[in-house]
Amino acid sequence: MTEKKDPQAKDEHPRIVFMGSPEFAVASLDALISAGFHIVAVVTAPDKPAGRGMQLTESAVKKYARDRNIKILQPEKLKNPDFIAALQGLRADLQIVVAFRMLPEVVWKQPAMGTINLHGSLLPQYRGAAPINWAVINGEKETGVTTFKLQQEIDTGNILLQDRFPIGEDETAGEVHDRMKVIGAALLVKTIQQLVTGNLVEIPQEQFAAEDLKHAPKIFTETGKIDWTKSVKEIHNLIRGLSPFPAAYTNLDGKLLKIFRSAKEKINPVIPAGQYETDGKTFLRFAAADGYIRVTELQLEGKRRMMVEEFLRGFRR
Repeated sequence: MTEKKDPQAKDEHPRIVFMGSPEFAVASLDALISAGFHIVAVVTAPDKPAGRGMQLTESAVKKYARDRNIKILQPEKLKNPDFIAALQGLRADLQIVVAFRMLPEVVWKQPAMGTINLHGSLLPQYRGAAPINWAVINGEKETGVTTFKLQQEIDTGNILLQDRFPIGEDETAGEVHDRMKVIGAALLVKTIQQLVTGNLVEIPQEQFAAEDLKHAPKIFTETGKIDWTKSVKEIHNLIRGLSPFPAAYTNLDGKLLKIFRSAKEKINPVIPAGQYETDGKTFLRFAAADGYIRVTELQLEGKRRMMVEEFLRGFRR
């Protein structure tokens, strides 16, 4: 006699469609495959022209998937009928989203087990496109990762699991990113494992105490313009929060200067805010409201990125 399957039971090997594009997402995709999950396809960004030759460039997720013979979908528009039909044809039980576009309802509602997103913050804090950057810019001492069920409003779905970790005082957004992608990948695997065994409890974000919600809007070029009338702490956090991309910037003798790393000097400046001092050999520092920002890694317009000592060997005022 054949045993009847409980229609509410989760499949131990669900058919998963993975959606993501950058290197951050590759860590999660790789972790899921290593954990034995069945990825039937990836959905990633279309190839885009990049570089001096404007040659078509593939996303990191596409490169990874192609090397492992995983089916690849690259829709220009997520509501395109052909894409929707192709997605339905995959018969996915579950969709996973890591660093991808906002999905229309017709997409995220498809699978029976829902669509899960990995977000780079401790939701409900730092909803939005740039949670890592803004956590560092705001001087947070810790951040984390959250897995949650997608719903219509961005980053507002029921929380599944979270993991938190500290942010170093001088750590850059790039360094936090590199640690977070590994921590996030492990949390995602744990989430899917518990989802499959039925051990997950969804928690509405409204249950998390958050009197002062901080947001993480998209970073624009003007976000990085340094206001030297601010405190040393604020400027240092801006610099590390935008490093390595797009980088905080100022002007040095009429040329654009990107600053990737800095150190704080809490001594009363003797020059106006925004002016700089250098010995021409070992240091370059700008005056702020309550001290100096000592530049340690930089890139002057038309030059490559370098440490300050190397830069100063060829710098003439």
